[in-house]
Amino acid sequence: MVDPRIVIVGAGPAGTRAAETVVRHGLRPVVLDEAPQSGGQIYRRQPPGFSRDAKVLYGFEAGRAGRLHAAFDALAGKVEHHPGTLVWTVRDGAVHTAPADGGAVGRFPYDALVLATGACDRVIPFPGWTTAGVYTLGAAQVALKYQACAIGGRVVFLGTGPLLYLVAYQYAKAGAEVAAVLDTTGFAAKAMALPKLLAVLPALAKGLYYLGWLRSRGIAIHEGVVPVRVDGADAVEGVVFRSASGEERRIACDAVGFGYGLQSETQLADLAGCRFAYEPQSRQWLPEADADGRSDVAGVYLAGDGRRVRGADFAEMAGELAALAALGDRGIAVDQARMAALRRGLDRGLRWGQALQAVFPVPHHFLADLPSETVLCRCEGVTVGDARRAADDLDAREINRAKALSRIGMGRCQGRYCGLSAATILADTAGEKPETAMRIRGQAPVKPVPLRTEEAAS
Repeated sequence: MVDPRIVIVGAGPAGTRAAETVVRHGLRPVVLDEAPQSGGQIYRRQPPGFSRDAKVLYGFEAGRAGRLHAAFDALAGKVEHHPGTLVWTVRDGAVHTAPADGGAVGRFPYDALVLATGACDRVIPFPGWTTAGVYTLGAAQVALKYQACAIGGRVVFLGTGPLLYLVAYQYAKAGAEVAAVLDTTGFAAKAMALPKLLAVLPALAKGLYYLGWLRSRGIAIHEGVVPVRVDGADAVEGVVFRSASGEERRIACDAVGFGYGLQSETQLADLAGCRFAYEPQSRQWLPEADADGRSDVAGVYLAGDGRRVRGADFAEMAGELAALAALGDRGIAVDQARMAALRRGLDRGLRWGQALQAVFPVPHHFLADLPSETVLCRCEGVTVGDARRAADDLDAREINRAKALSRIGMGRCQGRYCGLSAATILADTAGEKPETAMRIRGQAPVKPVPLRTEEAAS
């Protein structure tokens, strides 16, 4: 009997554990990853020649990062690993790829496909967010981990969620000047929802440690703020915000890192034909899957934050469970007790994820008060006013119609950064529920495919 062809997209926490599980059962999977090395965004490895200590680079997660890196390294020769490889579509029972730096495209047929695509920053625009020197929290973290540099000499971190405090802590720990942390969630809201975080005490303890560490270093932390604008014509000069008391204040800085948690990367699941369902807390449409990660498309399995954001620890569980499900569905004996234990762990992760959304809610209500000239889709230069006019004047109340008529989400990011906000604006303008605006449909290529031309022979 021919061994089933198992393809895994992503080599972060979920993808690594999925690959390890497949190898443990005697098969050789294909692992496709856009990064040059395994680890994913959270455990991104340093480039060659860099030698920062792991404890400095990953903090409390140094041990887990090291174990995950070692686990993937131990698979050398046992997996068909393609780093630096962009997966740009899924169709006809195959994954289609292109080298990240350009070159020949590839095609990988599969019997089972595990999508461990991870997550990206959740963005809500505000005036000046496209100014040079404004980065997402994830981008700020990449600069520190992968390039060993800060995004500025004096940085303000803005937004909400655990990543806000983690990145601020990492910057301050590395010696950067953190001018302030501006949290859009107020203290009272956090205090009311805090008991829900008891589902995962170690993670709660880490968050409280980061908060206490920042305060003990004299770093200003303002809660319940509303971002007003970034000052600076050509580059960041300061951030203006309204405090919880309603007072307008300004902090001088030369860089801003901002974000409102994470959102799942779902484009490949969409192109694979998976069914989606609306999740009201995050206002995101997510691909559906059963407890083990099986989607409604035969042979397609979903794992990690690409299915639902629950964090790296739970992503590892989801990767292993999805791989076990894929193996079991192909007649290979798997440990049912282990699968049951993983399901229980992921149930706990679901409660944790829901608690985080309750403690650090995405401030969707900010969108209603944005000035019309605020850039919404930075790729295409579409403003908030353009989106409102699309809903009012063009009857474009559904996001894909608005995309066709106004170019919202038609740029290189495929709506990753503007799509969720645009859908809320369209629905609010029409006086309808946010889910009525639907979601931007995935289009191939999901990211720009590099083109390399060769010099013609003379």
